[in-house]
Amino acid sequence: MSTAYITHADCLRHEMGAGHPENPDRLAAIHEHMESSGLLQRLRSLEAPLANIEDLKRVHRPQYVDFIFEHAPREGYLQLDPDTAMNPYSLAAARRAAGAGVLAVDEVMACHAQNAFCAVRPCGHHATPVRAMGFCIFNNVAVAAAYALEVKGLERVAVVDFDVHHGNGTEDTFGVAPWRERVLMASFFQHPFYPGSGTVNPAPNMFNVPLAAGSDGAVARRVLRESWLPALDGFRPQMMLISAGFDAHRDDLLGGLALVEDDYEWLTRELMGIAARHAQGRIVSMLEGGYNLAALGRSAVAHVRALAQH
Repeated sequence: MSTAYITHADCLRHEMGAGHPENPDRLAAIHEHMESSGLLQRLRSLEAPLANIEDLKRVHRPQYVDFIFEHAPREGYLQLDPDTAMNPYSLAAARRAAGAGVLAVDEVMACHAQNAFCAVRPCGHHATPVRAMGFCIFNNVAVAAAYALEVKGLERVAVVDFDVHHGNGTEDTFGVAPWRERVLMASFFQHPFYPGSGTVNPAPNMFNVPLAAGSDGAVARRVLRESWLPALDGFRPQMMLISAGFDAHRDDLLGGLALVEDDYEWLTRELMGIAARHAQGRIVSMLEGGYNLAALGRSAVAHVRALAQH
């Protein structure tokens, strides 16, 4: 089976103003690196659909989803929080980003692909059930997890998050969802750092590992072996979802960790091993952060190359 590569041109039209680090050049850099590496030709390329309102309201409060749809600007910008804005194309982009995860779940459940990488934006893991936050409008990985559980009938789904920032929105969503006992979240992230959360594990199925600035790949590998691996093997997820942020790279100036491409490839292979043991190899990976364009492109290639060598 192939690896699905899911994206959409609408995700290039969302932008939040001149100089914003979360901009369309991020996806362009990933695509260019995928193409120049020769990897793109080996992937099953698909266009992300628009997530429907039902998909979004499985994780977001109806009032929040309705607000986003009703107030999406026809011109100019709508500021949702100090870091997050919408332009006239942002609603479509956000729906494509969430819809990519839904399609990816369908693809791997139907055995059309062994795994999938969703090259989409805006990113999602800071979006809570009730608000946009930290460049994120809808929580893409949570939408995919809810769809896998409530529509596809899986009993256990795990989310692994290796972005430099704590996925507070995903954690908040999993803390209040009716299916919260059927999910596990494992993450590492820089602390103290935005958004300031994640220093405690609020539930038995949450495995947060805060890392000091300067922590490198050796530290990340130890986290996987000592924290994530026992938790995930004990949980036996039937699908693995990844919040794939590449801003923990040593060249990314928005963060302060020191991972390199080989670390992302190693982490991916280890997670694939867990998925092979418990989830028939099913993995859905969704782009989160990564703001040094060259490092982002190289890291995404390393991650997807590992996924494609199943």
